[in-house]
Amino acid sequence: MTNRRRIFHDIINRKSDAPYLVSAWQHLVDHEYGAEEFASAEIDFVRRWDWDWVKINPRAIYCAEAWGSEYDSDDYEGFIVPKRIRSAVVVPDDLRGIKEFNAADNEVLAEMIAACALIRGEFEDRAVLQTVFSPLSALLDIADMPVYPGDDYASSTMTIKELFFDQPDVAKLALANIAHTFASYARALVLPTSEGGAGLDGIFYAVSGTVSNDYFDAGRYQEFSAPFDRIVLDAVHRANPDAVVVLHTCLDHSHPNWFDVPGVDAVQWDQYLPGNPKADAGFTAIPVAGPSDVLFAPDGDIDQLRRELAETLTLRQGRPFLLAPSCTVLTPASDEALGIMAAARSV
Repeated sequence: MTNRRRIFHDIINRKSDAPYLVSAWQHLVDHEYGAEEFASAEIDFVRRWDWDWVKINPRAIYCAEAWGSEYDSDDYEGFIVPKRIRSAVVVPDDLRGIKEFNAADNEVLAEMIAACALIRGEFEDRAVLQTVFSPLSALLDIADMPVYPGDDYASSTMTIKELFFDQPDVAKLALANIAHTFASYARALVLPTSEGGAGLDGIFYAVSGTVSNDYFDAGRYQEFSAPFDRIVLDAVHRANPDAVVVLHTCLDHSHPNWFDVPGVDAVQWDQYLPGNPKADAGFTAIPVAGPSDVLFAPDGDIDQLRRELAETLTLRQGRPFLLAPSCTVLTPASDEALGIMAAARSV
């Protein structure tokens, strides 16, 4: 039997004879709450398509819930995010209430750790990574503020200036508290099961669309994101030197080159959006690349999906990479599109 878990790590270390492994993920609406319920749905999704590696895709707002934002888990309003009931940060001064805590002592994060352990147990033959949002992305979500330009789901009347730039010390303390909490969370995820951890192969670190179109420009990114990202990424590698960090930067003009840094093993961006490089970009980090996620919609252009898939394989020319849609595929998604992606495996 092919050991896809070993191949995943060989690809990350550029030692693989196999050119790539393939995966995809989506929001499992109506099955996102409860460790066993969510783990079962994730396991079923992976097994149905037999993905080569597993990017666990938890509910998008779980980090906001960890700091007290409340949502109606029974009402998704026809969307992939449940209806918001209350935000933990409503006015800028509320940032003072964002405290550090141990992940295992928090109901939401403990639920996630338990779900990850269950998923790990089902897929010993392939790499499994949990999604962890950057502290900046999480804080924006906690405050019900856009996590990317044009985020229509967010409804706060606060501005970025009011929350961050007018009170930088307060904002940075909140970000540090989130980062240190995520550090404890990441440790619990990647520690081997023999040491009491979930035994995952790494994390999928989502900066979301925080730098798209210079939402946070280079200077603001270095001030309000990079130092806090580093706290989390370093914690991963200290806890398990073999753990992998796959970083995702979303939307157009998403600056993937900013994240080609030590401690980041692979970078995902959308090569088909304006201002982004193609999959043959000469980064040190392994690229995660493939067709545009919008092509996986029920009415997506299957012929275009095939073209982008073929182009991605041509661009890589046998050099190791991870094949995946450019972002989370829609819920629901086209079975035909997912089937084409699954059939493209190289092992």
